[in-house]
Amino acid sequence: MNKETRHKGWNEIKTNDSWAIFKIMGEFVNGFESMSKIGPCVSIFGSARTKPNDKYYKLTEKVARTIVEAGYGVITGGGPGIMEAGNKGAHLGGGTSVGLNIDLPFEQHDNPYIDSDKSLDFDYFFVRKVMFVKYSQGFVVMPGGFGTLDELFEAITLIQTHKIGKFPIILVGTDFWEGLLDWIKNTLLDTFSNISAEDLDLIHLVDTEDEVIDILESFHEKSGLSPNF
Repeated sequence: MNKETRHKGWNEIKTNDSWAIFKIMGEFVNGFESMSKIGPCVSIFGSARTKPNDKYYKLTEKVARTIVEAGYGVITGGGPGIMEAGNKGAHLGGGTSVGLNIDLPFEQHDNPYIDSDKSLDFDYFFVRKVMFVKYSQGFVVMPGGFGTLDELFEAITLIQTHKIGKFPIILVGTDFWEGLLDWIKNTLLDTFSNISAEDLDLIHLVDTEDEVIDILESFHEKSGLSPNF
């Protein structure tokens, strides 16, 4: 029987899990050491499937360029689509362009606009998500799929439960996000009271790059934070 297809015994599973701890630790250490040198950044999320001729690809380029011109770096998932557009905008704007790549069987491949010394590879989604949250001073969320929604709701949950400090979460694209926000407000909040009204205070819905940077700068001015260490 092929090694990959045979069923593993319980002891073998436990042994493999124990050794995996060292690989996980290694990813955290490498991530912390690399990201701590980069400086304040804004994370941009969105679909890997978005094509260069799509309006949101082009808008993401503009958003990223505006962000780096304001003094922040840009972090993306390092792949194609919206991620590529974010790194491209940061690169063309002469700013810091970071890519946190994940090993996937489809969709994901490094894009060419990541700074050569700021491309990190991860095997574990949860380690990668820690890097996004720990080293970001804001989230810009473009239209995307399940992965984008996962990152969005993880950030909201961590802020809601006070596991991380507050930072702005900016949804870009009224035509894409409005239905979800209506459901959250009408169903989660008004009908079932499963969230509090203040949970939504840091979520902003915008359509332009100027609105994005206005929200980021306004938040950090009020918080006494600066985009430079």
